[in-house]
Amino acid sequence: MTNAAAFEQARQVIPGGVNSPVRAFRSVGGTPRFLVSARGPYVTDVEGREYVDLVASWGPAILGHAHPEVVAAVHDAASRGLSFGASTPAETELAELVIDRLSVTPGSHHLNGKSLVTTKLIDELRLVSTGTEATMTAIRLARGFTGRDLIVKFSGLYHGHSDGLLADAGSGLATLALPASAGVPAAIAGQTIVIPYNDRDAVRAVFAEHGDRIAAIITEAAPANMGVVTPRPGFNAFLADTAHDNGALLILDEVLTGFRVSAAGFWAQDAFAIREEDDGSLHLISPTYLPDLVTFGKVIGGGMPLAALGGRREIMERLAPVGPVYQAGTLSGNPVAVAAGLATLRLADGNVYGRLNDVAEVISDAVDDALTAAGVPHFISRAGNLFSIQFCETPALDYAAVLAQDAFRYGPFFHAMLDAGVSLPPSVFEAWFVTAAHDEDAVSRVLDALPAAARAAASVSPV
Repeated sequence: MTNAAAFEQARQVIPGGVNSPVRAFRSVGGTPRFLVSARGPYVTDVEGREYVDLVASWGPAILGHAHPEVVAAVHDAASRGLSFGASTPAETELAELVIDRLSVTPGSHHLNGKSLVTTKLIDELRLVSTGTEATMTAIRLARGFTGRDLIVKFSGLYHGHSDGLLADAGSGLATLALPASAGVPAAIAGQTIVIPYNDRDAVRAVFAEHGDRIAAIITEAAPANMGVVTPRPGFNAFLADTAHDNGALLILDEVLTGFRVSAAGFWAQDAFAIREEDDGSLHLISPTYLPDLVTFGKVIGGGMPLAALGGRREIMERLAPVGPVYQAGTLSGNPVAVAAGLATLRLADGNVYGRLNDVAEVISDAVDDALTAAGVPHFISRAGNLFSIQFCETPALDYAAVLAQDAFRYGPFFHAMLDAGVSLPPSVFEAWFVTAAHDEDAVSRVLDALPAAARAAASVSPV
């Protein structure tokens, strides 16, 4: 079977031939690749062609595809039953592991010979099945906890496809050039205030006008759904302080970045700065920077459908069954998905993150060099081991700037890489993902393909 035949067959029974819009290649043109297997840093399509993969299932394959120990854990769990509709000990193990990863423990940081007191960044975790479900639940919980209705989000940031968040969202909506989604009632959309990202004055203005009605700010810890756009220094801390000063919560969406850019997440890297108090004890420099709720997905399930939200005990225990905020799911904490998540997180040690960072640096620097040699105006934006191309001369720090780039250059670049056996995200509005399995051979194939792809990007003009 060819990819074209597989696509045509899918179009007869699946809307658009795909089950997630970006897979349709609308942004880059051409025929989507239908994959049948993956191993290590490679994926293989229905025609038997192998590609170096820089999608990594949109993030969770940090160890590489089909890692033997993860596959063994999944097989073992599946052999005992696929789903019980009841609690399992493994759910508790995963929650404990995540909470431990997000804790500063005695002896982990030192200053003047003294160790930091134990600090948990979250107290409790609720497992769900998707990132959309995690953010949707976090918003409901924030409203239930504060007794307020309004949510502040940023233009271009994507937090899943629940009704109230599909306003100026990035990723798929940017790819398809849709300003919002049909089917979202105006009354629901009206509960979300959308403002420019990285704009402190806009945040101040919104709270000056609506502060006593705002339940929460929701933001990606490091936006990666309009391409990678990094927060200005101190922006996340400013959001936390502003929310807390006005009785609102801060929800940090780490569905993409959690356990991908570090053993914890993007925000936790900054939170681990310490100071010595007058009594000699050590504490976090900015405890108000800590978010009230954090959402996770992707890596936490090791590539299987699993996500989570976590936060302070006083907030989390507003969730049913102990509190009045309802959330439920038949497949929440699915034992097979939990097994994949546990195996992945236990294997993701410092060596894995070191490898991810090294590979990301080599490839992103090579992309930069190739585009520079071809005379293509661009900027490589990075957040940890996530990166993407912005086809503009200076960094795009908000959605308007992202949309103003020369996005037309990405299609030819993408197809030149694909023809050379390298699979990139099929949209300029997506992050690139590497894995710890990208060895010298895989990286060399990427580097060898870049000069021709850069020349392809240079050869096109806007339509």
